[in-house]
Amino acid sequence: MSNYTDKTLALAGMYQACRLVQQVARYGSAEPEALEQVLNTLFITDPPDALSVYGSVRNLREGLKLVTQQLQANPDPELTRYLINILHLERKLSRKPELLRTIGEGIERAHKQREHYPLPHTNLIASLAEIYSNTVSTLTPRIIVSGEQGHLANPDNASTVRALLLAAMRSAVLWSQCGGRRWQILLQRRRFMEEAASLLRNLETGS
Repeated sequence: MSNYTDKTLALAGMYQACRLVQQVARYGSAEPEALEQVLNTLFITDPPDALSVYGSVRNLREGLKLVTQQLQANPDPELTRYLINILHLERKLSRKPELLRTIGEGIERAHKQREHYPLPHTNLIASLAEIYSNTVSTLTPRIIVSGEQGHLANPDNASTVRALLLAAMRSAVLWSQCGGRRWQILLQRRRFMEEAASLLRNLETGS
């Protein structure tokens, strides 16, 4: 796979996690299988390549569709805001070795929990949410999630949102590792759109 393919996969991963944040905040739930696929990326800590973080291109179908939609003329401003904030916070996080160590230790503990609580069990999601609260959430600017207050006030939904934001951050770290930079999304957006469209076409044709 090319470097642009890897960066497109990471970008799709961010968008896919942010879309699930939207769904939970607005409607109070998200499809369990979709949650599992996104949150599972947090446990792939030493992948041989970018695709291994997600398991397969098929697991990123919705994120790739969002890449083709969001980089056009009329993107969803809320998703754009989430993405920009995630990328900004990832750069700050990269300069905080103590927070990175805390995240790593938290993921290790959560990994042991998976022996008893499979994704997306609420106990495991709560542990991932706590990692986010103790690390990323201490950085500024904090991500303000929009939605229905009744849903956001629900403790389980709040935990799910935080766990999903941590997963978005995991894809942002991958994006950075692949050489992704914020300015590329603006100046090279057509290249990312074409790459995402190509990956989606390959899914449809089975190639």
